[in-house]
Amino acid sequence: MMENIQVYKFGGASVKDAAAILNLRSIVQAHSGPLLVVVSAMGKTTNALEEIFDLAFTGQDYSIALEKLADFHRTVASALLNKQEVDLVLNESLDGLQRQLTKTRANPDNYDQQYDQVVSYGELLSSRIVARAVNGSWQDCRNLIGTDNNWREARVDWTTSEANLWAMLRGKETSLAAGSPVVTQGFVGRSSDGHTTTLGREGSDYTAAVLAYCLRAESVTIWKDVAGLLNADPKIFADTVRYPEISYRETIEMAYYGASVIHPKTLKPLADRNIPLRVKSFLDPEAEGTLIHDCQHPTLAPAFIRKTDQTLLSFASKDFSFISEENMAVIFAALAQAKLKINVMQNSAISFSVCVDYSERRVSQLLDVLREQFTLHYNTGLTLFTIKNYDAASIARLTEGKRLLLEQRTRSTFQFVCAA
Repeated sequence: MMENIQVYKFGGASVKDAAAILNLRSIVQAHSGPLLVVVSAMGKTTNALEEIFDLAFTGQDYSIALEKLADFHRTVASALLNKQEVDLVLNESLDGLQRQLTKTRANPDNYDQQYDQVVSYGELLSSRIVARAVNGSWQDCRNLIGTDNNWREARVDWTTSEANLWAMLRGKETSLAAGSPVVTQGFVGRSSDGHTTTLGREGSDYTAAVLAYCLRAESVTIWKDVAGLLNADPKIFADTVRYPEISYRETIEMAYYGASVIHPKTLKPLADRNIPLRVKSFLDPEAEGTLIHDCQHPTLAPAFIRKTDQTLLSFASKDFSFISEENMAVIFAALAQAKLKINVMQNSAISFSVCVDYSERRVSQLLDVLREQFTLHYNTGLTLFTIKNYDAASIARLTEGKRLLLEQRTRSTFQFVCAA
């Protein structure tokens, strides 16, 4: 068993171009000891792949968009590697992506399954470039993380994943011990029947936590373009505050409500094995950052969290009867079937309302299932604000001048939905 393994996770902004990857290389080279590096897709590649996939799925021409994506990766790789290396690291993945898109366009079926087969190529491309750039060994994470086939939100098979990872570690022990990093992808896994799966949008943080849990890593570090875990997004809110340290529990709640720094699923596996998580800036690697671990701390500064592109759905009984537990069970089942996650919910005597992330396709699917039983109303283009550890001043600051469509308050959390 190799001790003191650390896991570094680099997001899309930290691999967005050649200069960013060179900066990543300097951070990796400054580390001594066994290191497993998890990378996201480069920059906005996932968004681009989603657009390409939608074109293929609807039978439209995607060739120009695909060529633009390929050129982008070749340009970045060419600034870091020689011509032979560029072809070596990119051709196999680009050819595989083309074959999958051809298959999708010829036979569009099961949107979510085919989505996973296409969109996963972003991480495959970036990780191959990074592995070569840092002189590390490349591992296909699909051979490491086993999952079920719950497309786009695959659930981890922990037993299989742990066995795979220990087999990988034994095979790569010499290079790890010598200080050569192992580079793999976030976001992706493989089902038991051999299909590529994804762990949920922005799921690379979760991948790092899964790897750390299975390998009993010493720590995980997530490298971001901010100074650490802040009480708000500095692009949206002025006068942000960095938390020097914060507990697992507090961070899990902030992530659940939509704090963008950490994926919501990330904390539980780390907390289960008491593995500390650091959030540090790749722009200032020597800065302190934030330490997330099992700790006690005084009341924290209020955290402001914003989620845009929200939909408020309201379900009312058609005969003016009460919204009963049976009615709510039907609604919850339909929401689960459509894979719509509830961000806020509220009920009255004859209606039940939920706020969810907007997806035209998923909302349409939900309405098709429920419109015969309920009178349905919904608003789109909304924003959900959450204040964690609120006080009167923070509520007044955030609600001023806004028309609230729904609000909810607990002992420590205030949430409201308003027009964007």
